[in-house]
Amino acid sequence: MLMSNCASVEEETKESQSVVVKEDDADHHPYAFHVSGPRNVSSPNWRDLINSSWKDPNYKRTVMACFIQAAYLLELDRQENRDEQNALAPKWWIPFKYKLTQTLIDERDGSIFGALLEWDRSAAMADLVVIRPSGAPKAVLALRGTILKSLTMRRDIQDDLRFLAWESLKGSVRFNVALEALESVAKRYGSSNVCVVGHSLGAGFALQVGKALAKDGLFVDAHLFNPPSISFAMSLRNIGEKAGVAWKRLMSMLPPRNEPLIPNGCEEEAAPGSVSGGFRNWVPSFYGQNQKSSVDLRKWVPHLYVNDSDYICCHYTDQDGVNDKGEVNNDKENQSPVVKNTIPQAAAKLFVMSKGKQKFLEAHGLEQWWSENLELQSAIHSSRLITQQLKSLYSVK
Repeated sequence: MLMSNCASVEEETKESQSVVVKEDDADHHPYAFHVSGPRNVSSPNWRDLINSSWKDPNYKRTVMACFIQAAYLLELDRQENRDEQNALAPKWWIPFKYKLTQTLIDERDGSIFGALLEWDRSAAMADLVVIRPSGAPKAVLALRGTILKSLTMRRDIQDDLRFLAWESLKGSVRFNVALEALESVAKRYGSSNVCVVGHSLGAGFALQVGKALAKDGLFVDAHLFNPPSISFAMSLRNIGEKAGVAWKRLMSMLPPRNEPLIPNGCEEEAAPGSVSGGFRNWVPSFYGQNQKSSVDLRKWVPHLYVNDSDYICCHYTDQDGVNDKGEVNNDKENQSPVVKNTIPQAAAKLFVMSKGKQKFLEAHGLEQWWSENLELQSAIHSSRLITQQLKSLYSVK
């Protein structure tokens, strides 16, 4: 910072020195790509024409996480007044031959909450990559999470509380901006060539805008890192479900007042007082009674990356709370963090990191997803929360 009582010549000298220091600070900034970014990740080259790196799920996960980091840094660059010469964000997309084509702005405070990155053909051609490698999307919409800095913290936390209270982000101006950007690029390039990614709050937005497009038949690839899984709405719903199960178990012990309303020969499918049968009658599409419609719609399976030590996203690994006998399963110690899909209508590709007990900031951090020697459990997974989030895609309209 310059002293106010310095002579003008000294001010110019110090100003030029401050620019040099500022650029040097950018080179050694903890968020600089070469400081905290992934190691041993190659840029696209002519070899990708034969065997694309994008076919490797670890490579794709790493690049998607880097794009989200770029969205974070676009806002930090704005807040810290960095110019094009010392900006941190571009270094997180340039190595992968992408370019920034749109920044998503929150009109409430002018903050950047997302970025639209598209394949940079001219940059790729300079490295003899004449065509886009197989598996590399033409466009990626990256959405950041919460930044606890005064210039954007208020609006970020407002949307965090919105999800916590209602388990929905549709009331936010960011939802409409993100949906419009994603829909536009999906129609321009085709949904199979477009990807939406997000971390934390950004993953919540990515899930909901991706689901909104899926309802209209546009199925974009989705990669969601540490998506939020806790809300008052979910807690109240779980309490209601447990109370309903307890009531039905009680009623099943009582002798029926009248004859069963189920035709003869159907008792095995849905016995009187059966919790399973009653629930199937309440929600027929959930259990696939309209199987053709469900199968036709089962095209959108998002990728979820969760850490079981992160209390914000760990509930995505919980199994369905009601078993085949209608009993609530609260034995978490005997539950595997990843199970095979038991309800085919609503499922996600789930990747779980288990490192034992970790501090929250480490378990919720984005940088873990491009760390070396990352070991993940993965499966097509259908948990209570995934079902709640996605079941609207499979309801009969």
